[in-house]
Amino acid sequence: MEHNEVRERIRAGDREAFGDLYDRYARTVHQHAARLTGDLSAAEDVMSETFLAAWRTREQVRAEGGPLGPWLLGIATNKARNHRRGVGRRLAFLARQPKPEETADFAEASAERLDHQRELAAVRAVLDRLRGPEREVLALCVWAGLDYAQTADALGVPVGTVRSRLSRARKRLRALTGERLAQEAREAREPGRGRGEVGGRAAIVALPSERGSR
Repeated sequence: MEHNEVRERIRAGDREAFGDLYDRYARTVHQHAARLTGDLSAAEDVMSETFLAAWRTREQVRAEGGPLGPWLLGIATNKARNHRRGVGRRLAFLARQPKPEETADFAEASAERLDHQRELAAVRAVLDRLRGPEREVLALCVWAGLDYAQTADALGVPVGTVRSRLSRARKRLRALTGERLAQEAREAREPGRGRGEVGGRAAIVALPSERGSR
């Protein structure tokens, strides 16, 4: 199906076309949200909010253009940004409350899910030290695979801004990853260190070379 036809059907409120859009991009949107929030549960919420917002604003889709992935990822980026702000407000509120009594956690999670969470935490530990706009453009260009023009369209900024943010983000992320690896190496040599600690490999493999970028 041609992109313009898909856009026309989405604009017209064709539920079947929107269902196909969901099937095609739900996983991509969820992965993007997980990278920005660092939380799988939050990513589920962001994904749901993204498609709900997409349906409500479907008439704003341009009649002509390419695939709708960048449009959805732009919405998801805004939803993840709002989530982070909401988390910050909730944490500030909780910090002012009396400390609750500790209770045992009897929840059981699969090893695969825990491993995924650890990898996200490792990457997030570094990503959180980037500025928000740099983190967003990194997630869209590197992990979501959008080119500069698509990322600019998703974020509503000029292409030149995308290029400069991505360049700064890559340099900063490499520097922070190096610092983290050096710190982990020092901690690993210290006596009494526990096993199963997360390394910085996930952050390094997430970075393509400049030559391989779009």
